[in-house]
Parts: sequence; structure tokens; C-alpha cells
Amino acid sequence: VQLQASGGGLVQAGGSLRLTCTTSLSTFGIGTVGWYRQAPGKERVLVATIAGVGNTNYAESVLDRFTISRGNARNTVYLQMNSLKPEDTALYYCNVEELLRFGARRTHWGQGTLVTVSS
Repeated sequence: VQLQASGGGLVQAGGSLRLTCTTSLSTFGIGTVGWYRQAPGKERVLVATIAGVGNTNYAESVLDRFTISRGNARNTVYLQMNSLKPEDTALYYCNVEELLRFGARRTHWGQGTLVTVSS
């Protein structure tokens, strides 16, 4: 399974970026997709998730600033990040839940894309 995260970069505070996560998984084999981030010296934490049926969930710190969505090709998920703050600086990881037979699931992680927000 291939998982590609892209779209990171350097942006000034108040700016915007859009991250893209693309997977080689079949559309029908994809469950919940999430974005996580890990700042230097800190643990990886949840940013946002979107379930297979479209339900979304956000960390309180990004609520009303970030939006997670699926592309027309359901194997692509976006994270639109607006009003970026220096504390949003982190390596952002894409996480995809693969749906297997008999209700089993497997999780895959992308390689991470770096977001740096300057003050």
C-alpha cells in the first residue's frame, strides 16, 4: 500500500496551506482517514479525521481553522489549513484505515510533510 502526503511548506502566520493525502488503496477498501502532527520534542497527536460515511472530527486547537475533506476520487483526502499559527508548526502525517474481510482493519501511515509557520 502506498500513501503519499504532500502540500507542506513555509508560510507566514495567518496564511493558508492545503495538505493532500493520496493512497493506492481501492476506494471501497478505505475507512477512516486522519491527519496527525508531531511537533519537535512532542508526541504525535490527532488533528482531524474523516470517516468513510463522511463524519468529521477535529482537535480543539484547529477547530474552525482547519477543514478535512475527501476528493471526488475517494482515495484522496485534503486538509485545508487557514489562519495558521506558529504553534501549528509540525510534521503532518496521513493515516489511512484499510478495511479487510470479516470486519478486520489495518492502519497505514504516510511519510509526513513538514509545515512551518513563521511569526
